[in-house]
Amino acid sequence: MSVLDRFRLEGRRAFITGGSRGLGREMALALADVGADIVLVGREKDALEATCGEVRERGRQGTALVGDVGVPAECERVCQAALEQYGPFDILINNVGGRRINVPLADQSLEQWQQILDLNLTSTFLCMKHIGGAMVARGTGGRVINVASISGLIANRGIGGRSYETSKAAVIHLTRAAAADWAPHRITVNAICPGGFMTAPNVRWANEYPDVIEQFREQIPMGDLGQPEDLGPMAVYLASDAARYVTGAAFVIDGGYTVW
Repeated sequence: MSVLDRFRLEGRRAFITGGSRGLGREMALALADVGADIVLVGREKDALEATCGEVRERGRQGTALVGDVGVPAECERVCQAALEQYGPFDILINNVGGRRINVPLADQSLEQWQQILDLNLTSTFLCMKHIGGAMVARGTGGRVINVASISGLIANRGIGGRSYETSKAAVIHLTRAAAADWAPHRITVNAICPGGFMTAPNVRWANEYPDVIEQFREQIPMGDLGQPEDLGPMAVYLASDAARYVTGAAFVIDGGYTVW
């Protein structure tokens, strides 16, 4: 087997949350490029179907499931439907998430706090419980990739809403703990920690808070924000046999932002 063959994913099926655009879309297309079939979850049917169409153009199966995994009951419904209709799954990518609010900690309501934790952390837990739990029960191994953030390692400058940093830090530690639990089942659990990427939400942030985004950009040694396609190769690696011996790791992709 050549080195490149170890990255192939033929015969494997991936479940990806927040898969219709941005980082989720690029990871879905990257996995499809190397042979995986994809089930995408998101809130907007048209955007999901568009990405599924791109998956099919690559010769793979692309299936859309509409649902808001940031709402716990909806997340459980979607996971159960996916397992019943399209399972089993070999790869789980918990990509959905976001900051959404810019509210100082002292002014943040309990409802706002809980919404962001549900979006970033509870959705990850529930998908791991259901989709990952089915991998454990199946007994043939698997791959779990949690999209955290460098915000789980640092506090961002000039932005309120520390529920985001808190939830992403928790995702990183959930990744480590689950990696220890599931290693005997040949399931690897790893995290990707993106820095500043020009996804649709960040484009919105750039319009609303240009000074914050520009300050962030100036602190990146490589001089610019990342593009969504920069994450695809890492997702392929972690989903593949090339990463057979990698688990409990958090991979930073940030153009060097966190080196100083």
